[in-house]
Amino acid sequence: MNPLFQQPLKVVNAGLAGFADNLKQANGDVIALNWQPPAMGNIQAGLDLAALIRHPLVEQANQIALERYLNAQPVLIDVLSADEAIPAMAQRKLILHSGPPIAWPDMCGPVKGAIIGAILFEGWACDHQSAERLVDEGQIDLEPCHHYQAVGPMAGIISPSMPLWVIENKTNGQRAFSNFNEGLGKVLRFGANNEEVLQRLQWMKQELAPALKAAVRQMGELELKPLMAQALHMGDEVHNRNSAATGLLIKRLVPALLVSDLPLETLQRVVAFITGNDHFFLNLSMAACKAMMDAATGVPYSSMVTVMARNGVNFGIRLSGTGERWFQAPANAVEGLFFPGFGVDDAAADLGDSAITETAGVGGFAMASSPAIVKFVGGTPADATNNSRRMQAITIGANPAFTLPALNFAPTAAGIDARKVADRQILPVINTGIAHKQAGVGQIGAGITTAPMPCFVEAVQALAQSLPAGESA
Repeated sequence: MNPLFQQPLKVVNAGLAGFADNLKQANGDVIALNWQPPAMGNIQAGLDLAALIRHPLVEQANQIALERYLNAQPVLIDVLSADEAIPAMAQRKLILHSGPPIAWPDMCGPVKGAIIGAILFEGWACDHQSAERLVDEGQIDLEPCHHYQAVGPMAGIISPSMPLWVIENKTNGQRAFSNFNEGLGKVLRFGANNEEVLQRLQWMKQELAPALKAAVRQMGELELKPLMAQALHMGDEVHNRNSAATGLLIKRLVPALLVSDLPLETLQRVVAFITGNDHFFLNLSMAACKAMMDAATGVPYSSMVTVMARNGVNFGIRLSGTGERWFQAPANAVEGLFFPGFGVDDAAADLGDSAITETAGVGGFAMASSPAIVKFVGGTPADATNNSRRMQAITIGANPAFTLPALNFAPTAAGIDARKVADRQILPVINTGIAHKQAGVGQIGAGITTAPMPCFVEAVQALAQSLPAGESA
């Protein structure tokens, strides 16, 4: 037998960077490569990628961006109406939505329904037809939440008089915002806009928000990273499972509410609403993650992903080194478990700003901490653990503030590197709820999806073009 075939066989899944490393580590062994062309086989994109890999400017920039993310300290400091927190919302009829920019005619059903509901909630129109006419005539401005340091789940709707959580990064003083979680059932974030939905929104504005503002004032600033870290050790991944995090929040809110001057009936309604919603912490988790990722923005040449967001039609990402520019591709479908009577043909494409949690290294990246999540999104506990391990291959580093007991308390993978995604053909995993494609039907399941590869290929090419002259391919 040829001696070549008597040597041990190593199977390697490698991109451009990993290929050379694995050759060095082979120690004379024969290597079988499970290999695909990087950057979707796009030759120019492959050349651009090669120019970025191990480029000293990119490596240095990535360490700066990662350090800023790791040093961020998101703290809950206040509850404000959107027009108080975001000045632009006091100046014009502006409604914010999830995901990258998209024109009204191109929006999916749940986002359109939620925008109509927000217009009715604000009193800008008295019925659905009048509300839609205002949008058609260009009298309502529609922009992404991310353009205003804000995030919202699913449709992501924020209108001027809605109450917002105010999160401040104590490291740099920057703020991030999120709306309140409405609970389950017929809710605005899934496009419902009937009288029940509007009445709940009014109650949240008139009674819930002042009560929570009083509670925050009473308890003082609340650090969110330690609370999220503790929740990870209690079985949450702080995206689709927030039972522990919500419980920890309740332990802090309720004593503060009890010593406030609120009427007993108000306290009863507020506490019943919060304790009846296991997802109540989700919006705080999202805003905390937004504050952490915003800290990493604006580092020239950095390939670190600072935003992943979906609007039910397109998926968009942003890189630290390319600033406010979006890179978009059609949003993927979500594979998962559907509620009885529903299936994949009923589902909208991937939707919402909640992928900011995965961008920050939790959610799908921390599924190893939450084996019970698979009963909601599908798969097995082993799948959840493997997802967390696999994400380590596409990140710049890890976050020691968030550790995973099931992986011997290893830190979560953190700082998605667009170069590694395009090179290694491993996409960021996202666990998410599934919305019905028609407005108002609501959530019809939950599952797992990924960001689409074309976003990262386009981003890599744009970043390569930003290199000093003569240094890109």
